[in-house]
Amino acid sequence: MVKKKVPDTVRGRRGRLIDPAVRKEVLGYLDEAIAQGISERRTCIHLELNRKTIQNWRRQGMVDKRKGSPRYIPHRLSETEVQAFYEVANSPRFVDKTPEQIVALLADEGIYHGSPSTLYRILRSRKALVHRRKSKKPVQQRRAQTIQVTGPNQVWAWDITWLRTDVEGMFYYAYVIIDIYDRSIVGWTIETKESDQLAQNLFSRVIRSHEVVPQFIHADNGHPMRGVTLGVFLDSLHVTRSYSRPRVSNDNAFIESWNKTLKYTVGYPDRFPSLENSRTWFATFVHWYNTEHQHSKLGYVTPQQRRTGTAEQIYAQRNHTILMAKQKHPLRWRTHKVRCYGAVPVTIVCRPLIQKELF
Repeated sequence: MVKKKVPDTVRGRRGRLIDPAVRKEVLGYLDEAIAQGISERRTCIHLELNRKTIQNWRRQGMVDKRKGSPRYIPHRLSETEVQAFYEVANSPRFVDKTPEQIVALLADEGIYHGSPSTLYRILRSRKALVHRRKSKKPVQQRRAQTIQVTGPNQVWAWDITWLRTDVEGMFYYAYVIIDIYDRSIVGWTIETKESDQLAQNLFSRVIRSHEVVPQFIHADNGHPMRGVTLGVFLDSLHVTRSYSRPRVSNDNAFIESWNKTLKYTVGYPDRFPSLENSRTWFATFVHWYNTEHQHSKLGYVTPQQRRTGTAEQIYAQRNHTILMAKQKHPLRWRTHKVRCYGAVPVTIVCRPLIQKELF
């Protein structure tokens, strides 16, 4: 009997909206079924309703409390008030005024329709809020992505560091590209000026010599990094470009860390007497760094060993040696913790100009 009386709109998918009148009718049928000796649980199963739903209806009432559901809000402006506020804001006297100024001027006259945020909301809902100033429209911050780097030539980072000369106030400029997977320097050049054309020449030479195109290149916001010449070249190779946030050097931490390694190494000359001297010294240092420098984040192997894949054999040999030593003298490992060599996983937070699937 209950099944014949209940509307079909009661049955269906979960989360559906049931009209308050129908809810009240269903509760009446439930009370009738209970009076006939049918339990509430069996009746809910028969109606394809969750018993918890019925309990919520009895306890919370018939108002739809789902997120986004239409409801009465006492402080909301009526449609008439919204239209009046909109027409006032679009009157000729306020043609060059902002919502903040409009509300302030109306308040001077003893008139109050609503707050500036309310006016912004009304204008936005009617697509009447546009950028009208001569200044550049604010650019929405690109959403950051965290990328797990799993192999060489996936992500390159680059920067230009200044090298002091014998002449106070004059510098040479070292363009350096680092592969953040193995921390190896894949390309560099030293020039007498900063230029996106010189940067484009460097990338062209490095890509041609390595016979590989990186998937991702990260840099800061300097003029050479943002230059059109370099940007067009990288875009033609379908390389995704990413830039740091303004005034946040930590976004390009890998190359900035390398710059510190460069300038704090023993034997770094405070000044370079000539361009040839700087290039000679730099070439020697880069060769030492790539082939001899034991990098702490690489598990104390060289960037070249990490790049060629021989680092895994070195890690295994070291770990085997330590485990053998522990078996021979177990009391020397009182905490039972054994240090295992290995590279730290590499991740980078970037803001790509072009969103696409990576790796």
